[in-house]
Formats: sequence, C-alpha cells, structure tokens
Amino acid sequence: MSDERIGFIGLGNMGAPMAQRLLAWRGGLTVCDMRPDVVAPFTEAGAGAVDSAAAVAEDAEVISVAVLDDAQVRGVVTGPEGILRTAKPGTVIAVHSTISDRTAEELAAVCAERGVDLVDAPVSGGAGGAKSGRLAVMVGGSEAAFERVREPFGTFADLVVHAGPVGAGTRMKLARNLLHFVAFTAATESQRLAESAGLDITALGKVVRHSDAVTGGAGAIMLRESTAPIEDGDFWLPILRHVRDLGEKDLSLALGLGERLDVELPLAALALRNLGVGLGVGQGEIARQGDH
Repeated sequence: MSDERIGFIGLGNMGAPMAQRLLAWRGGLTVCDMRPDVVAPFTEAGAGAVDSAAAVAEDAEVISVAVLDDAQVRGVVTGPEGILRTAKPGTVIAVHSTISDRTAEELAAVCAERGVDLVDAPVSGGAGGAKSGRLAVMVGGSEAAFERVREPFGTFADLVVHAGPVGAGTRMKLARNLLHFVAFTAATESQRLAESAGLDITALGKVVRHSDAVTGGAGAIMLRESTAPIEDGDFWLPILRHVRDLGEKDLSLALGLGERLDVELPLAALALRNLGVGLGVGQGEIARQGDH
C-alpha cells in the first residue's frame, strides 16, 4: 500500500505546500491545477501533471483534493471530468477542503456505489504548518481507508487523527475552528482593554504568544473524555476547581478595570458566568456573586 501513487488536485495556498511535501513520495505524485504557473515547479521537480480530475484518477490510487468549497469539491469528484468518471474500485479520495459534513457524507455514498472510498480530511496548522510538515489532519472515514492515507499524510502532517466515520473529520475541524475564532474575538477584546489602559498592545501580543507556547493555551484544559459535571473523588476535580477560581478572579479584575475605563467586555462577562460550568465544576463564589 505504501507504494501507491498519490494524486493531488488543487495547488493553492494550502494545497501547494502539502503537495510539495509529497514530491519525495516513493509511489510518485501526479498533480492537477488549472494554472500552469503553479504546476510548473512540480513537473520540474519530477511530478506528473494532468489537466483534469478524471486524468488524475487514471494515474493515482489515493487522491487528495484541496479546492475552495463544497461546489468545487462536488465538481472535482462527480463532475463530467471528475474523479468518478475514471476511478478504479479501491481508489481513496481524501477531501482536505473545509466543507459541510453533510456534503462529505453525500459524496461518500455516491463514491461507495462505485467501490471508491471518500474520506473527509480537513487540516489545521495553516500554510506554515504545511511547509514544515507539522499539520494536524482530522480524518473521517472507514478504518481501512484511514490506514491507506495515514502514511502519505505523514509527509505533510505530524498528527493524523482518525476522528470517526465520514463527516467526523469535518465536524472535528469545525469544533477546532470554533475555538480558534472565538479566541481571536477574545483577543480583540483584550487589546481594547489594554489600549484603553494605555498599554502597548504589541508588547501584550508578545506576552500572549510567549506564555501560550509554554502553557499550551486553551488546549491545555482539553484533556477530559467527557464534558459532564465532575463527581467527587475524580482526579480532575481539584485541578479544574483551581483553574476556575483563578479564572474567575482574573476575569472579575479585568471586568472591574473595563468598567473604570468604560470599555465593554461582553466575552469576559460571559466567560465569568460560564467558565466553571464549562469546566464541569460549577460556578465559583465570584461568579455566583455576579449573578445576584
């Protein structure tokens, strides 16, 4: 299986660095993109190049797809010149685009009628992670299909997770990105508070990046197997109560500063109310006082 030829469709900001990591793949690489200028570096490096998704499927047994959206993915897979026009039974299609989980499930069902496996395999880590081979890939699909893609994905990722059946990879990516962009929104709130307090927000950014690199940021608390309330005697109870108490204290102080500076901090207020409950340990004294 490890000598299978890989196809890669879509050489954009993410696809190109991912495909570049596959240039040394021992089974060989075939690429496809409608822009000759982005294809040229791959052919110069020894990859094959074709002009349609159908032609990729004639050449490759595992095919990565990194195009823009649901409509493009549908066209690449089921269009007149799509992969299914020529794909042999046993072909695995891996969709790296962030699409609807329902789209992934629908396309997987169509592919299964032809004996083709489709997995949704969105990635996290950005173009920088792709270039350095440090992406995380979240794969939704059968165990057999996961085993087929795990090794080639390892060329551009240092974490490849089997999230569950088709659609699960996308659902995991959406949950991951929910945290990402809520955190970005919280960062803008933090900057407004700091700026109103007369602080250098570029220095604040340096502190945040430094400390998150040490502590792991929000991911540091994502270690439990359930979000249910924690029962007495559980290992996590004193640890997460401590996290809650520290968090409620600091959030309360930040909200107090914001009130003095006339800066609205809606995410901070929401976090004060919900932190302990979300951690599974209930509100602490500070949050309970704030609710009364």
